[in-house]
Amino acid sequence: MSGSDWIGGIHAVAALLDKDPAALLELMIAREARNPRLDELAAQARAAGIAVQRAPRATLDRLAAGLRHQDVLANARVRAAADERDLPALVSAAGAQALLLVLDGVTDPHNLGACLRSAAAAGATAVVVPKDRSAPLNAAARKAAAGGAEAVPLVRVTNLARAMEQLRRDGVWIVGLAGEAEQSLYQRELTGPLALVLGAEGEGMRRLTREHCDFLVRIPIDAAMESLNVSVAAGICLFEARRQRGPAA
Repeated sequence: MSGSDWIGGIHAVAALLDKDPAALLELMIAREARNPRLDELAAQARAAGIAVQRAPRATLDRLAAGLRHQDVLANARVRAAADERDLPALVSAAGAQALLLVLDGVTDPHNLGACLRSAAAAGATAVVVPKDRSAPLNAAARKAAAGGAEAVPLVRVTNLARAMEQLRRDGVWIVGLAGEAEQSLYQRELTGPLALVLGAEGEGMRRLTREHCDFLVRIPIDAAMESLNVSVAAGICLFEARRQRGPAA
């Protein structure tokens, strides 16, 4: 564990209560709120031995620092991100179903959160990002993740190209998304241990990241549109891989 932070939003708080209630230190609900769902969260928290406080909405506004909190905040211990030393064990545990999302240069917390949400929904093994060129997993990212940040490990690596090389040595095929690629996403086999690599919207992957991919694919889109938001593209890629692997367990 490494400190605590305020996490806001009904879905994010509910996911934390379901998946890791021991991490919660306190639940705060706006005194003015009249939402049965918040009453349910309060009852669930009390049953788990978590303190529940009613406070003026202005107090939540101040603590949330601009985050749209939906009248609920949870003060929670924040787990430190995993790093490259954790990757081999994650891949080994997942076996042939290993599915990683690698993000190169995604610096918007909302996009990071949305990617974590899609990764969790697709049953991904982990999301891998570089330490020096990625959005922080802050309150905004956690809210956008809607529980995905608690469901999927976020792995921050010192050197992304080196981490990708380690994945290859561990038997993971690496498929990068590039608009100019000749092969469509839907023409590429995406079964077995796999890492999907996406760069920032507009810039795409860095040169060295691209060079460490085994294959490059593109998402076919209408010529009138230049690109997709990275979180949308991540969802498309992850669920195509999920489709090819058959029904989720």
